[in-house]
Amino acid sequence: MTKRILIVEDQQDMRGVLRDLLAGSGYTVIEAANGEGGVAQARSERPDLILMDIQMPVMDGYEVTRRIKTDPAIKAIPIVAVSSFAMKGDEERHARQAAITT
Repeated sequence: MTKRILIVEDQQDMRGVLRDLLAGSGYTVIEAANGEGGVAQARSERPDLILMDIQMPVMDGYEVTRRIKTDPAIKAIPIVAVSSFAMKGDEERHARQAAITT
């Protein structure tokens, strides 16, 4: 059975890069262009892994992660933060957020 990965990313070009890389490696790719769509896709598709952008309009990756991790039906899905924009201190903040949601 092919593993399914949900990409939650607002930038179409970044989704394309990730889609091409993952599909070329044999994964089934599901996409959401914003946080609300990410929560909906996680609930309906039940992927094996979620690649989550942090900075998105509508709902940021932190809030999407909180919603997924508080939903008993999907909270076990692993989430990996993916961001093309990183500033000093982001790694520590991501680690604190992850500790809160687990």
